[in-house]
Amino acid sequence: MSIENEVKRFIVTTFAPDITPGQLPSDYDLLDNGVVDSLGLLRLIAWVGEQYGIPVEERDVSPAQFSSVEAITAFIADAHTYV
Repeated sequence: MSIENEVKRFIVTTFAPDITPGQLPSDYDLLDNGVVDSLGLLRLIAWVGEQYGIPVEERDVSPAQFSSVEAITAFIADAHTYV
C-alpha cells in the first residue's frame, strides 16, 4: 500500500468514518474544512511519527505540513530524505 493510501485510510478511519479513502481527495484541506481539529492534528502528527519512524519532536512541524494528504505525504518523503 502506498504512503498516500495509508494516510488516507488513517484519516478516514479516525476522523471521517462516513467516507471511504477513495472519496478523500489528496488536496482536500483537512484543517480548513474541519475534518481535523487541533487535538486531531496532534494525534495525526503523533501517528505519522510512529508509523514512519520520524522523530517529529525533533523537527519543526507546522499545521500546513498536515493540511492535506498531499502535504502529509510530502512531509514524510522530506523527512526520509534527511534520515
